Amino acid sequence: MHEHDVLCFGETMAMFVAEQAGDLASVGQFGKRIAGADSNVAIGLARLGFKVRWLSRVGDDSLGRFVLDSLRREGLDCSGVEVDACNPTGFQLKARCDDGSDPAVEYFRRGSAASRLSPALLRPGSLQARHLHATGIPPALSESCRALSHALMDAMRAAGRSISFDPNLRPSLWPDQSSMVREVNALAAKADWVLPGLEEGRLLTGQHTPADIAAFYLDQGVELVVIKLGDAGAYFRSAKGEGQVAPVPVSQVVDTVGAGDAFAVGVLSALLDGHPIAEAVARGNWCGSRAVQSRGDMEGLPLRHELQAHDLRRSA
Repeated sequence: MHEHDVLCFGETMAMFVAEQAGDLASVGQFGKRIAGADSNVAIGLARLGFKVRWLSRVGDDSLGRFVLDSLRREGLDCSGVEVDACNPTGFQLKARCDDGSDPAVEYFRRGSAASRLSPALLRPGSLQARHLHATGIPPALSESCRALSHALMDAMRAAGRSISFDPNLRPSLWPDQSSMVREVNALAAKADWVLPGLEEGRLLTGQHTPADIAAFYLDQGVELVVIKLGDAGAYFRSAKGEGQVAPVPVSQVVDTVGAGDAFAVGVLSALLDGHPIAEAVARGNWCGSRAVQSRGDMEGLPLRHELQAHDLRRSA
């Protein structure tokens, strides 16, 4: 019996979101939230009732306390989060856009406490979860973070647990593109389920079509590849077959940040619930559609009763 359903790790930053549209330099008021792709997925799964353990580090500062308080309120087990007395909590500034375009974001994370994550964080009992979700962001932060990514994926794989991986490319954090492609693909090959975006897949594999991108990873032992196609929905392929699932129409796009994380929440939660792949991808599309209609990185992530109501409407 596993103590947790899902193990997630990475960096959660404080985020200051502009309350007025325009250049960040001219904005006078900001709202304080949290941000981080890895913790977005962790929060989304916790909202759906999964027991989620979060591994990370924060600074011994007010932003670190704010991050920890926010994560705990979302139901995450943060007993695996270390407080760093020497290095600060990372943060970011996010512009407000009222036209649905991608907002400008400025990061202040260099030398953050989370960039000091390493395999030393692992303790007896840390791996007591039936599933691990990883992304390409922690390995881009530092060599020690990259070592932790490999250590976690190797240990969970050796224990026979399932692993998902979202490349979530951040080119600006890598020294060069070739390093990014090499390192991210090495991690992807250790996963059971890989969830790239179409352009990410093209960059990482050198292939153009969704089918060929998926084949690249299937040839390395990955069981399932799900590719986000934006307004064309999503494509999936496994040894058992392939398919494309139509997107969920939305009346207005408010904020696209976090849509990929919401998609991952939908797909992973459905697979962990035991649903067929096509249904899991459909849930991912629905969660993604909620995200783009909500301002904020994680505000659109559904609760379990909202998901159940959606499933009832679909089956009616």
